[in-house]
Amino acid sequence: MSSGLRVALIASARFPVSEPFAGGLEAHTWALAKTLSDRGHQVELFAAPGSDPALGVRELPVHRPVLSDAARADVSMPDALWMAEHHAYLRLMLDLVRDGRQRFDVVHNNSLHYLPVAMAPTLPLPVVTTLHTPPTPWMESAVQAQGQDACPVTFTAVSAHTAAAWHATAPEARVIRNGVDTHLWAPGPGGPYLVWSGRLVPEKGAHLAIETARRAGMPLRLAGPIGDRNYFEQRLEPMLGDGISYEGHLDRHALAKLVGGAAAALVTPCWDEPYGLVVAEALSCGTPVCGFDRGALSEIITPECGRLTPAGNPDALAALIPEAVQLDRDAARNRAEHFCSLDTMADQYTQLYEELIT
Repeated sequence: MSSGLRVALIASARFPVSEPFAGGLEAHTWALAKTLSDRGHQVELFAAPGSDPALGVRELPVHRPVLSDAARADVSMPDALWMAEHHAYLRLMLDLVRDGRQRFDVVHNNSLHYLPVAMAPTLPLPVVTTLHTPPTPWMESAVQAQGQDACPVTFTAVSAHTAAAWHATAPEARVIRNGVDTHLWAPGPGGPYLVWSGRLVPEKGAHLAIETARRAGMPLRLAGPIGDRNYFEQRLEPMLGDGISYEGHLDRHALAKLVGGAAAALVTPCWDEPYGLVVAEALSCGTPVCGFDRGALSEIITPECGRLTPAGNPDALAALIPEAVQLDRDAARNRAEHFCSLDTMADQYTQLYEELIT
């Protein structure tokens, strides 16, 4: 049955699924849609306007509803972005209720929104929801309102850490880790600098990577979208210079070249990472990882391909860099190929779809 599955893939409505990606969720959604399509499945991606047209995107109707003056004046009126997203997912789910069975075999909710879960009982076909984050109140409410025994949604989690965090609400979540394109994230030669990539927001801890690099006496190149302008201007910009540079928001090809040319990748989260796509990308480039042991990072990193230390201590992390840069780059690449490749991820999702359909 693995050929010709018809998959409705629901993405986030907040950012387009296109390069340069706003974050790991958009990069993962793009890769999943592309890989399933390349395998001969029919994928319709419901995503924000501006998403990659090569993926066969069906734009989510992210438009503000036309509200009356009375509704807008109500004290419970949420902000415009929240209302636009709610309206978009509500319209999508009602469309799937009407004709989903004729168009699809399975719905895969890869968004962070609660409505695809809350309205799953109304759909005439299986629904998969991937848990990308720690528990959120809206999503927990959507699941609990249906009762754990009766919930019609099949949950997956991007790591064992995330599955454990959701265990009380979604105890049967199957772990399917996000995969990276090992062809695009090709092995690089390494080089004289360290690299940090990701969204430039406080919880990702780029400031700690800068402090670590300075203590280690090595240059550092940062790359990623500026998700928090105040954080970037007030905390990071004053730290740039003297070997520390910001390379910009790069597309995947440029970022892969940057990561592959580094001696090691720093990963310095100030929160519990649900997965850590930048770790998988670095390993695929053959670049060892040196990071804080938070969230799911220890599931990906082994002693052969990286070093971890308790979070929040740049001195301790800097002390590990001489070991990390000496690790075998082939071992890092081998870890990515066998543990977190796109093929591995696509195999597992396809198997799950087939189980639900049959």
